[in-house]
This record gives sequence, structure tokens and C-alpha cells, in this order.
Amino acid sequence: MKTEDIKTLSDCNCPCGDSCPLGKALSAIGGKWKLRLICTLYVDGTQRYNDLLKKTGGITNTMLATSLKELEADDIVLRTQYAEIPPRVEYTLTEHGRELWPILHRLAHWAVGEEYDGDTDA
Repeated sequence: MKTEDIKTLSDCNCPCGDSCPLGKALSAIGGKWKLRLICTLYVDGTQRYNDLLKKTGGITNTMLATSLKELEADDIVLRTQYAEIPPRVEYTLTEHGRELWPILHRLAHWAVGEEYDGDTDA
């Protein structure tokens, strides 16, 4: 969602409503696996599919493929396929996806009741 698409958050009747940008954001990153994938790609950088499968222990192939497709559709993850034999596919965060890190970092501090110091290093 682009900034010009949002007048102000106060224009939203409810954070849970269909037109609320917060609801759209939570939909884009919500769920057990999307946050793990975003964090893995931020901390470890570009990853191949099987590496993501191992690093997000417990995820099924179907759920990983679905989550990556949704993150790609929301411009959070970039999928790059190389014309090689055997085929090689890599996933990385887009700039839009990397912009999430300070937000997630601050949210993590909030969740454990710590004061946020502005440091967003992994």
C-alpha cells in the first residue's frame, strides 16, 4: 500500500475493518510462518528454498511455498530463478520487506516490556 492510498489512520473506523491499512499490513505478515521467514531472510540474507525449509523447522512444503508466494505478491520477498541445471531459486527481502525490520524489532521490545532504544541490528 502506498502512502498516498492512506489519508490518515484516524480516517479508519476500526483497525479490524476492511479499509484499514493496519488490517492489510497484519494480513501481509500475519501467521506463524511469515514472520519467521521475514526474520530469517533479514538475519541470514538471501536463502534457497531448502535452507528456508530447514531454518523454519516444522513448516511443510505446501505452507512454505504458499507463504513465500504470498510474501512475494505483497512485495516483501523477491524470488529469483536462475537458468541453471539443476534449477536454482533464491529468496531475498525486497527493500519494502527490509523496511519491516525496525517495526518488528520495536514490536518485539514492546512484547517483552522493554524500552525501545532505536537499535535495529539483528
